[in-house]
Amino acid sequence: MAPRLKLRDIAFFERPVHFARPFRFGAITINATPQLFVRVEIEVEGRGVAVGASAELLVPKWFDKRSELSPAQTVDDLRRALEIARGLYLARTGFQTAFDLHASCIGAQIATCAKKNIPALAAAYGPAEIDKAILDALLRGVETSFFEGMAGNIAGIDARLSPDLKDADLTTFLASRKPLPRVAVRHTVGLDDQVEGEGGVADTRENAGANYFKLKLSGDPMADAARLARIGKELDTLGRDYKVTLDANEQYADIAALQALIGRLDREPALRSIASCLLYVEQPMPRDITRQSPLGSLAARGFIIDEADDSYDAFPAARALGYHGISSKSCKGLYKSIVNATRAAKWSAEGEKFFVTGEDLTCQAGLAVQQDLALGAFIGVAHAERNGHHYVDGFGDTPTTEAQAFAAAHPDLYADAGQGIRLSIHNGDLLTGSLNTVGFATSVHPDWSALRPLEQPKSLQEQTA
Repeated sequence: MAPRLKLRDIAFFERPVHFARPFRFGAITINATPQLFVRVEIEVEGRGVAVGASAELLVPKWFDKRSELSPAQTVDDLRRALEIARGLYLARTGFQTAFDLHASCIGAQIATCAKKNIPALAAAYGPAEIDKAILDALLRGVETSFFEGMAGNIAGIDARLSPDLKDADLTTFLASRKPLPRVAVRHTVGLDDQVEGEGGVADTRENAGANYFKLKLSGDPMADAARLARIGKELDTLGRDYKVTLDANEQYADIAALQALIGRLDREPALRSIASCLLYVEQPMPRDITRQSPLGSLAARGFIIDEADDSYDAFPAARALGYHGISSKSCKGLYKSIVNATRAAKWSAEGEKFFVTGEDLTCQAGLAVQQDLALGAFIGVAHAERNGHHYVDGFGDTPTTEAQAFAAAHPDLYADAGQGIRLSIHNGDLLTGSLNTVGFATSVHPDWSALRPLEQPKSLQEQTA
């Protein structure tokens, strides 16, 4: 039986994060945004009190891309989603499993946020961050690691939110997991990133020796094809095998526009390098168009959903449209990642290949990258986009003493080569050994005294003024 817990407190904090270079994806360019930190206190039945933590960037205009909203408004809605989730979780006062808490709150969370015009993807951010912190506290309370705890289903995950599965499908999948000792970095090439020459995509000082590359698309087939040809020419100079993925962040208007790009990939000699090493295309169309648009013959190229993954039934629905993959992101919910990985394994056993990928929008050095890396390594994600080290200077605005504490506790993940403590990438890979520690992939917590309380959403300020 999974251990039961009772929530005692949930607290939110934030810290500014200034980017070392602009990150342009979709229709937005980010130069700075806050990082959220969650601190929870729980009582583990029969074992006493434990504290857990999680962290994630509050990214503007990704969870909600509606043009009428400003970037700041979309960040405010993430804060509102957090506050709504906090109220729902703390209202559950009895002892229950970690997954009981999640399953009993997620429906009300989505419904309450919908009434406040917050879409499901943004709504899920609140439970996603609280769940990670609760799991960290639970693992500490029973003194085990994420890898060992999840193999034994310490959270009590069952199929109540995924009726296409059986409870045994989930427990069997969890028990079978052997976490990967290393996960390859997939280097992000943003729309404003340099392509050629020093500082370009083939510069090893820039790409950290990566063998995998994630290339952002703009939604314009002609412009994207021209840029991909330039990138392919540069990557060919690496002199080694490489693989790429393409990510449009919902920018392709419809199937016709998408067919125009894929048609170019299929026939243009200048795109042969990219086309021959392409693994999959990520979230090409807006989430609402995605749900109405079967891929048809395009499905042969391999497509995944990301922003359209806003519910527990999103993957089965996408499968019916011709999609073969779905992203794992801890900001969308670790339990949903595990459910979807179970589905991919079960469906693949029937003959056709389905898969889960690792896509990183929100993971900075420290808690966020470690917990997301552990989740991916556990469910079998062999390569994952990692962009925090690329767009932010090391630990960014984190106090030096806090960065040093993480580096001392996780020496296989961080190193100081004279430019401050940074993510340590070994021949294109991240090592996961030090994540196998008591708690959710971390031996240390942030310096809570160096964080400021989460800024109150302006809508709530107006209501209480």
